[in-house]
Amino acid sequence: MDNSRGRILDDFTRLMNDAAGMAQGVRREAETMMRAQAGKILSTMDVVSREEFEAVRDMATLAREQNMKLEARIAALEEQVKAGR
Repeated sequence: MDNSRGRILDDFTRLMNDAAGMAQGVRREAETMMRAQAGKILSTMDVVSREEFEAVRDMATLAREQNMKLEARIAALEEQVKAGR
């Protein structure tokens, strides 16, 4: 009787392990499908990549710095013009 009880528990354990493995497989498949669907949606939208965004951000930062330098030069030149009058 103990032997049959042990077999039942072994079978039940094997069944639970198989179910857990199947659940993991279903989860991985669902994640793959979700990523693929998200990729399709993003490809139809007008979205930039991180690299493109960072490149434009760097260009804007440089332009802002150059603008500030030019403003300072203009202010200095305006002061020279006022002083020369």
